[in-house]
Amino acid sequence: MKRFNSWLLIPLILFVGFILLSRCWKAPSEASVPSDGSEYFVTLTDAVPDAILEIRYFSTYNFVGRRIDGYMEPTALMTKVAADSLRAVSEDVKALGYRLKVYDAYRPQMAVDHFVRWAADIPDTLMRTYFYPDVDKSLLFELEYIAEKSGHTRGSTVDLTLFDMRTEKELDMGGTFDWFGHESHPDFGGNPETAEYLPNDTITEEQFQHRMILRQAMLRHGFHAISSEWWHFTLDNEPFPDTYFNFPVKQLN
Repeated sequence: MKRFNSWLLIPLILFVGFILLSRCWKAPSEASVPSDGSEYFVTLTDAVPDAILEIRYFSTYNFVGRRIDGYMEPTALMTKVAADSLRAVSEDVKALGYRLKVYDAYRPQMAVDHFVRWAADIPDTLMRTYFYPDVDKSLLFELEYIAEKSGHTRGSTVDLTLFDMRTEKELDMGGTFDWFGHESHPDFGGNPETAEYLPNDTITEEQFQHRMILRQAMLRHGFHAISSEWWHFTLDNEPFPDTYFNFPVKQLN
């Protein structure tokens, strides 16, 4: 009887193993492959159910006067860590009788590019009366009302105000969201560090203190403000400080 050479089994074992492995392995589905960064984001109202949304850039009531590129649905998105911090803010202001009203959160780069194109189109002043009556449109870049990059695109910035549950109206902040002017500065009418009001002819002490209620709640829960917009706040420890996302604003699956 011929002796059986065991080494002949090696190719057979390898072949059978390959067949079994190929049957078990499945290519990852398209949904499971990170492609745009949206897997790090949440729909804001899932994290903050009490938030009221008025997504201005999905509508035509904004300084451009048209729906902005990238806003496919009237929803708001944020990074998970920023949304968690905003939920703490919501609980804080609810105890005072208010709710958060959000105008914008994550903003795709394509939307910022839309703003830049609009700002360069000097004759297009459709909404000037409502948002920048005292500003020459040709100066929007120089005055930094429009820029090629926005903190919103990193996913941890939010534009918001307070809604008074007693009156069922927005709290009077003495100015509107996206107003291009010094009246929008947090230090207009007072010192935001001390909340001390300085008498002036534009906003009242009550309006200034309303701004301070929002500001102080946001700062208590890890956000910081900027010098030009009372409604704008960014998470201190934002998870993507150097990443500018470009996926559209719509409900996340």
